[in-house]
Amino acid sequence: MAALVAAVLGVLAVASPASADPAVPAGFAPSSTSWTSPERGLVLGFTDCGTPGWCPSLLATTDGGKHWRQLPAPPMSLPDNHNQVRLTAFSQQLMYVTDGTKIVVTRDGGRRWLPVLQAGDTGQRRYVSKIAETGGRVYAVIRTYGDTEKTAIYSGIAGAPLLKPLPGFEVTGGLTGGDVTTDGGVQISLDADFSVEKYWTSADGAALTPATRPCPVGTTAVLGGVRDGQVVVLCNSGGGQPQPGSSERSIWRAPKLGGTFTATAQAPVTGITQGFSAATADDATVSAVGGGVGFLHHTTDGGQTWSTVRLSERGFELADLDFPGAGTGVVVDGLPDSDGGSAVYRTTDGGGHWAELAFS
Repeated sequence: MAALVAAVLGVLAVASPASADPAVPAGFAPSSTSWTSPERGLVLGFTDCGTPGWCPSLLATTDGGKHWRQLPAPPMSLPDNHNQVRLTAFSQQLMYVTDGTKIVVTRDGGRRWLPVLQAGDTGQRRYVSKIAETGGRVYAVIRTYGDTEKTAIYSGIAGAPLLKPLPGFEVTGGLTGGDVTTDGGVQISLDADFSVEKYWTSADGAALTPATRPCPVGTTAVLGGVRDGQVVVLCNSGGGQPQPGSSERSIWRAPKLGGTFTATAQAPVTGITQGFSAATADDATVSAVGGGVGFLHHTTDGGQTWSTVRLSERGFELADLDFPGAGTGVVVDGLPDSDGGSAVYRTTDGGGHWAELAFS
């Protein structure tokens, strides 16, 4: 494992603030970001507007964040339970927003937002952890809490106001979770209690086929999609291993969907895993938080060696880590109402260096 590199923000090349953009509300604090290409992205955020509280704003850019314009914001308030209000954009017309319990969708760039219902909703507490889309169909990972936890996959026509559970795509247990990606083919992973893992793949989403689990027992899969023909997955242990504020993890890869996965060297254990994304089959980044600090662990050789960027001391969470292409990646640090506020960071070299995007 490479030595930990404490690359504080002052050492990084920070994006030069543009002149004040009237499209950006004063005090804008980002909550979530989603990009459809290296230059075309959206950021959902909030401003402290007194009464009734935090007001949402939705910004769009077509030049990598140099300039912004406002789109109609979703009718979603900032929850007081510190759930992230998360934006997932499949184009600048089709977008989903969830606060973890409710989902809204727009098919016309925000001019109209519709609530998305879940068939069979019994009113149990729930958490929507992931939304993905391909071929005009959307998939959502939803965890419900009752006597036992259940994580299930819901699906529906993209943009439609109803999601239905996919029969057979669920797990129950004391601690459940799951992931879905449509990047290079559909992959679905569901896990329970770090012992049960179900995994399906499909080249086009038309027929999902059970496949051998990508990760060993005792770990869970964070799906990285297909990069350069290889299926890339982060296999992650539970938090607090081997010590508080840490997670054991390593990259596993397969030569094709449904193929056999093999492991690379262990990644740095510092921080509890928050996200994983790969720019290429060899160039990947893990986001983690520990001890009130955000870390971005980065490899350029498929996980054999690693370096680490110490991002900030907001230390609340790192979200929306993604590489939309051409070595460009983004991540959200913090929450709008956390003590340290929030920011969006962007990289253009695959994750080696990160710079804060300017909104004013």
